[in-house]
Formats: sequence, structure tokens, C-alpha cells
Amino acid sequence: MNAWCPFPPSGAPVSIVVETDVLIVGSGPAGASAALALSSYGVPNLVVTRYASLADTPRAHITNQRTMEVLRDLGVEQDVIQQATPQHLMGDTTFCTSLAGEELGRVRSWGNDPLVQAAHELASPTRMCDMPQHLMEPVLVNAAVARGTRLRFQTEYLSHTQDADGVTATVRDRLRGDSYEIRAKYLIGADGGRSKVAEDAGLPMGGQMGVAGSLNIVFDADLTKYTAHRPSTLYWVLAPGATVGGIGAGLVRCVRPWTEWLIVWGYDVQAGAPDLTTEYAESVIRKLVGDDEIPVTVKSSSAWTVNEMYAETYSNGRVFCAGDAVHRHPPSNGLGSNTSIQDSYNLAWKLKLVLDGTASPELLQSYTAERAPVGKQIVTRANQSIGETAPVFEALDGLSPQTPEQLWANIAARKEATEAAEKQRAKLREAIAFKVYEFNAHGVDLNQRYVSHAIVPDGTPDPGFTRDPELYHQPSSRPGARLPHAWITSGTRTLSTLDTVGKGRFTLLTGIGGEGWVRAAKAQETEIATVVIGPGQEYEDPYGDWARLREISDAGALLVRPDGFVAFRHASAAPDARELLSEALRRILGHA
Repeated sequence: MNAWCPFPPSGAPVSIVVETDVLIVGSGPAGASAALALSSYGVPNLVVTRYASLADTPRAHITNQRTMEVLRDLGVEQDVIQQATPQHLMGDTTFCTSLAGEELGRVRSWGNDPLVQAAHELASPTRMCDMPQHLMEPVLVNAAVARGTRLRFQTEYLSHTQDADGVTATVRDRLRGDSYEIRAKYLIGADGGRSKVAEDAGLPMGGQMGVAGSLNIVFDADLTKYTAHRPSTLYWVLAPGATVGGIGAGLVRCVRPWTEWLIVWGYDVQAGAPDLTTEYAESVIRKLVGDDEIPVTVKSSSAWTVNEMYAETYSNGRVFCAGDAVHRHPPSNGLGSNTSIQDSYNLAWKLKLVLDGTASPELLQSYTAERAPVGKQIVTRANQSIGETAPVFEALDGLSPQTPEQLWANIAARKEATEAAEKQRAKLREAIAFKVYEFNAHGVDLNQRYVSHAIVPDGTPDPGFTRDPELYHQPSSRPGARLPHAWITSGTRTLSTLDTVGKGRFTLLTGIGGEGWVRAAKAQETEIATVVIGPGQEYEDPYGDWARLREISDAGALLVRPDGFVAFRHASAAPDARELLSEALRRILGHA
């Protein structure tokens, strides 16, 4: 760092220039994970945030298997598990008239349906969990700082300019009131849904902001008697007014079982947010809990808007954006922080290889090509899930304007021994079951297929998906797919195939007869770890799971990128393995 005159005489101008390889604006899930990955790879980086602390409210919370795999590779999986609500306490998603009122139905969610649970077990070495953002951010940031990240609170990004060699950002110290410059080789804008970095970079956006209004109310209350017998992250309340704005219905979300909670309630975005007094917040809490006597402590209230916007391009020159800066959507499906962390994980290894001279800057163009389609998909999926709540109300004739008394009468009518009531019950069960697209969309979590110049096609036809790609994960070793998980052994250790890759370097997986591929990998200038799986090798496949999933012969090869995605595949041994691997690396690294 270069700095001069940091404490000038009173009235004198302050002239400070701070230097770093990567400047990250924002300390949320995207910014914190970018810092953690970069520091893990030995890349100097600096995080600035306009706020005086990390997140102080729960906000994002669902943490899916792919994100847990990322955190596993970055060495913080166990830190998250220690603080998170485990999967088995997440999944009795309940629809009711209030927590103390009538229950209308449940959906086994977040991998807790027995069949879906088996699919989760087969798909990954990790388990999803509920990790609120105010707990997740410190895990990521503390690990990043311990590994070398420099962090500056109360430092507001103002603007940036870029040239052929780097980016100069102007920031303001909100404590002192003065401004100074930070010179970086690359800038990451992870500054949220109203990103000034994305705006200044001129990133084109599709969709629209502010399509509906929602309120978050965080509160403490011991709701054990209403929830412990049906443990869940989410309790959906169908009550008069629940369809106004918001995310489709009233929501009571568990932050910490069963005493800390967050309510989401809608408002008419055209009329503007209500006055968020403590009295108003308590009235909403009482309405959704259904108990006027239980002690309640309101901790915070805030208004926000439901957005349906995504960036078509994630970068401009040396400026890259990630997280909510480039995909803005409601919390439905629990995709926000997951996609944000995965954005940064995709970008970090590419920056590392470009900065150390291994790769050409052309590699960085693959960031938009790979992540923008994912961002668009999750924005569409999250907003679609809101609309998929309407059939639950329709089953109760609860969408047309009516008095509360009429809605309660409609709900009571489902109990009658009539043909009409039987049809209503069936319609309600079907509508609630269809919410599996929000609460068990395993394919949305794991089925990403990247297409970019950093992926080398193997010439085989794409078989597509045999089942609904949103609901069901389909493992594949095709280039562009995430490496399939299988349990293998090394001596007395049992580990996942995913545990053999990552750590910021490429990995080549082969088997007996693949010695030519191993020699080819060791002959490359780029670091490539080698993994040989087979009887008598360093790694063995005792269950035969890897043999069933790998889609190549024993002597074939998979080249896996640092982010765990297959970049190159060859089905068998090859006399020209060195040339094939060299050509693949040139293409992947942008040298072709």
C-alpha cells in the first residue's frame, strides 16, 4: 500500500492511494465469498463496505447443496454446520390460517421427502441447511480476513474509472468524511440490488424493479408449542390481505428454532409502505401467529420491493459484478445467496489465473457466458414461484374480493361431507403439492450446464434430461457439468470425488490404463493434480458408484476446473494425450 500525508494539518487535503489486485465493493454473500476464495488462492484483495458492520438481520438463509460444496472446498463448511439449523428441522412447510389456527396442509421440503432425501444423499457429500445471513457473513469474512483480505467498514464506493492496466475507484471514508482512491487491477461490484458499480459500469439489464411490496419484521417469541411438532423453516399463512403485494402469502420464517422469527407481509407498492411503528409490526405478528397473549419483542422492521431483473452482461472491461447486483428477485426458492456465492466462486479462480499469468484475460469473458443464464433462470424461477401460490387460494375461493368471514367460511366448507367439499379438498391438496417447485427444486440447485470457451465439447450429442430438470438432479460428466459425486476411498479414508478437485487448481481424473493422461497432465506448464481411481490405485471405487457415473472407460480422462466443473472429457486412452490436453488447456485458458 502506498500512502502519503494520512494525517495532514487541519484543513489540508488528504491524498491517499491504496493499491490491491482486486477491489471488492460489498461484504454480503457475494463480496465475502469472493474475498474468501481470492485469499484462499493467494490473491491480494480489499473489501470496502459503506456499512459500519456486517448484516444485522437474517435476510438470506436457505443454503443448498451446491453452495455447501463451495464452502467445503473453501474450508468453512464445518463452521457453517455448527451454527446453521440442520436439514431435518427445515422441512415441514406448513400452510395454515395462522400458527395457532387451522392447518390446511404441508409439503415435505428442502430434501426431507424420503424420495428427495435419497436423491440428496446420492447427489452430494454435503447437506443443505438454514444459515441466516447475519450468521453466514461473519463466517465468510472472518475466514477471508484470516487468510489475507483487507476489510474497510464505513467506506462508501463513489465512482470508478478504468484504463488498460486497471481500475481506479474513488471511495469516501464515512467516519472522517474525506475521499481517496483505490487502485486495483480488477473491481468486483457486489453491492446489492441497487448496485452503483453495475450502474456505473453500464451493465444492460432485463426485467423490472419494484413489481410488488413486502415487509420484513424480525421478532423474538417462544413459538415452540405451535412449531416444534412440525419443524420447518417456513410457515405460510392464508389470511385476508395475504395476497396483496409481497411473495404470494403471509410468511412466518424461523430464524432460530423456535424463538427467533422473521415475518414477511405484503403491501400495495402503489400506495407505498405503511408506517412501520412497533404497534403496526406487533399487529401483523399477532395476525399471523394467531395468539394475542404470547410475549413478543419486535427487533426490526423494514420495507422492500419484489424485483424481477437480471443483467444480460456481468462485466465491462476490468469491472465484474456478482450477486444481487446482477440478479434481483424475491426470496422464493431460497436462491439468492446461493447464486451469489456461486457467482463469486466461478469468477475467483479465473481472476487468480489471469493475475498470475497462467491464463489470458480472454478467460474472464466466460464469466458472463456461464453465469448470466443461471442468473436469468433463478430470477424467472423465483418470481414464478410467487404465482404458484395463487392456486392454493383458488382452491378456497380466496382470490376474489370478499369479507374475512367469507374466507373463513370457505376454509370451513372443506370439512363438509359433500361432493363439492371433496373436490375442494382434492384441489387444495393438489395446489399445495405443486409448491414442490419452490421447496424441492433439486435440479435448479445442481443442474447447471455451462457453455463457454472455457468448456471444450467432446463431440457427443447432448442427451438432455430424462426427467423434469427443475425438480430432479441428473449427474453427468459431460463438459460443462459439475463433476458427479461418488464416494471413493483412499486407504482408510472415505471421501467424495468432489473432495479430490478444487483448491484453486485443475484436476485430471482417470483410471487403470490412463497412465498416458497422467504423464500428459504432469507435462503441462499449468498445475494439474492427478487422481487415478481403480483397484490397487491411490483411490479406489469399492461401491462401483464412480464406474456407473463417470461415462468414460477406465483409461479415459476428465479434466476438472478449479470450480468443480468438467472442462474436457475423453472417453478412452489416447496416444496423443499430451497434445489433446495441451490444446484443451489453451482453449480453456484463452490462449487458443
